[in-house]
Amino acid sequence: MPQHVTVVEYNDDWPVIFAAEADLIRRILGGICVTVHHIGSTSVPRLAAKPVIDIMPVVKNIAEVDGSASEFAKYGYEYLGEFGIPGRRYLRKGGDERTHQVHIFAETDTQNIKRHLAFRDYMRTHQAEREAYADLKKMLAERFPYDIDAYCDGKDAFIKGIEAKVANKA
Repeated sequence: MPQHVTVVEYNDDWPVIFAAEADLIRRILGGICVTVHHIGSTSVPRLAAKPVIDIMPVVKNIAEVDGSASEFAKYGYEYLGEFGIPGRRYLRKGGDERTHQVHIFAETDTQNIKRHLAFRDYMRTHQAEREAYADLKKMLAERFPYDIDAYCDGKDAFIKGIEAKVANKA
């Protein structure tokens, strides 16, 4: 069965869930882990979101992450390699009812790291855009409850618009 796309109101437990999983990821990655960031909609207070915790570990060397695939699997993670973004390592947990997504980047991949953090930080401080994004996501989830690709495609222009706005201010 395809992933069920649901958008729910912000949950105050999301940062706590992130923190616990970040500790696990730090243990798995060991000395190659530089830091772990909470990204995505669950990292933005008051933003409705799919109840999926997005996590962005930053590592010294992305190639070394591949050796951790079996350790991640012990904790329920599916290791999918780059999964469409060169230089990234992507993992997901929870099957079709996903609970966590991990996007690992090398510390030298500043473009992707900054892009994710800038979007998160912008949404945290701009209420009107945060509310518009929540409304868009709710509409898309209702329209495409079992089509994650259409849901993501529907958000793409909004996300790129915010990223461009943030890039222009930098």
